[in-house]
Amino acid sequence: MTENDKEKLRILLADDHPMFCEGLVATLQSVEDFKIAGIASNGEEAVRLAETLQPDLVLMDVSMPGMNGIEAAREINRVSPHIGILMLTMFDDDASVFSAMRAGARGYLLKGAQKPEIVRAITAIGGGEAIFSPTIARKMMFYFDTIFNKTPDDSLLPQLTDREREILNWITQGLTNAEISRKLNLTLKTVRNHVSNILNKLQAVDRTQAILIAKDAGMGKFPRTPFP
Repeated sequence: MTENDKEKLRILLADDHPMFCEGLVATLQSVEDFKIAGIASNGEEAVRLAETLQPDLVLMDVSMPGMNGIEAAREINRVSPHIGILMLTMFDDDASVFSAMRAGARGYLLKGAQKPEIVRAITAIGGGEAIFSPTIARKMMFYFDTIFNKTPDDSLLPQLTDREREILNWITQGLTNAEISRKLNLTLKTVRNHVSNILNKLQAVDRTQAILIAKDAGMGKFPRTPFP
């Protein structure tokens, strides 16, 4: 490594789409202050390379085979919290955005972002800042405005028991079944049964849809509690 390379921002790419990754490599290589430290095609590889290479920043896709980008971001942030993580993905749904934030991502861009926006975001996060695309920033502002100004509407969730409401509220905070199990001192099987009941009663196809229904009802107002 030359003295000049030491001054560059070292970036680890994590994306399982070869053609997109090739275009991203070309974009980053055209910026004098950037250096590609490595390329990962899945979450497990991203975690391993982040620990081995210790880049300044990981440019991470959300959807990857095996361990996804959010899980990988959480693990990288746990082991090497000094490494900045920027999500670059097709997904702009609430669940993905806020799960990425809770996992430690310092930025979130959509794959339609142009080169100047990507370069600006990488530079900002490399300098210790947080940055989000205009679309994501508006989503965040709307979300927090809704959370802090909306009165809970129990009429949207009349069929849930008190325990199911409690678990659904924690689901909206991004907690996994295992985290909810520890927090409420319930067995993992019991939590899974409650989650299954919640989805059935709300006629939700998955947790993401359940979260959206819960937010419409004004749920999700207590803060996310960190776990070891």
